[in-house]
Amino acid sequence: MNPKHIILTLLIMLCPIGMTAQSTITRHKPKPAVTKPKPAAKPKAKHKPAPRRNSTHHSGSTSSTSGPNSTSSTSSISSTSSTSSTNSLSAELNKLINNMVYVPGGTFTMGATSEQGSEAESYEKPTHSVTLSSYYICKYEVTQALWRAVMGSNPSNFKDDNLPVEYVSWDDCQTFINRLNSYTGRNFRLPTEAEWEFAARGGNYSRHYKYSGSNYISDVAWYDGNSGNRTHPVGTKQANELGLYDMSGNVWEWCSDWYGSYSSYSQNDPTGPNSGSNRVLRGGGWYIIAGGCRSSYRGCRTPGDRYRDLGFRLVLSHL
Repeated sequence: MNPKHIILTLLIMLCPIGMTAQSTITRHKPKPAVTKPKPAAKPKAKHKPAPRRNSTHHSGSTSSTSGPNSTSSTSSISSTSSTSSTNSLSAELNKLINNMVYVPGGTFTMGATSEQGSEAESYEKPTHSVTLSSYYICKYEVTQALWRAVMGSNPSNFKDDNLPVEYVSWDDCQTFINRLNSYTGRNFRLPTEAEWEFAARGGNYSRHYKYSGSNYISDVAWYDGNSGNRTHPVGTKQANELGLYDMSGNVWEWCSDWYGSYSSYSQNDPTGPNSGSNRVLRGGGWYIIAGGCRSSYRGCRTPGDRYRDLGFRLVLSHL
């Protein structure tokens, strides 16, 4: 056998061994590790913003269920209500201005003058001379219609537009007056105690009555003898010499002054003590006896007090 045949025979004999070895190497080769992808983290839930409430809708309505005409309808109602309120305010303010009565300045004796009789109390004394500048005072007590037009509410116990507003404190009156002045551009205020008494006596036209406008209480006042335990519409009794109504009876009227003792000295445009714990009340009310409705009678309450017989009247230094 020549050398070529010998080499060929050896190669043929070795081939199966090589294939088997290759197969063994392949079977035992470690499989590559399979890495499973981690599931993506779930996104955190975001809080949904609450739907904005349309200011023209009631709290029960939502924009998703409202028809195309809902907003315009509600806006129309709101507009009508606003117009009505504006008209009411304008009408009441016009009435107020028209009802302001001019009180020419003058000098009078303040306190327990002779016509006040034996009912006069010690705190109405001593009498003293007071000189006042001219001013304007409303012929009526502030009505519930005016209060509601300005404040948008009515605190009164006895409710009717033409009844005097009551259950208002001195502090409440200041809030009302500040708002009224912002609407009118004027300087309404409470009367001083001296201004109130001068007006109640009839000013320079005084006939020196015991009550405001008469010596007979029932002519001019709603008091405990005829009121039926309630307030009455303003201006339904006889007016006094200046044309002012209910200066005696119906509701007590707040004055601007702190309450204090009188002195015998003459005074010009007095405004009362600089401080105190009570504010002055004047005029008497529907529940009080006749003596408490006299023109010189004085009462007082703390500025925060509210009662069913507490109201007020407005004054202007200048129109």
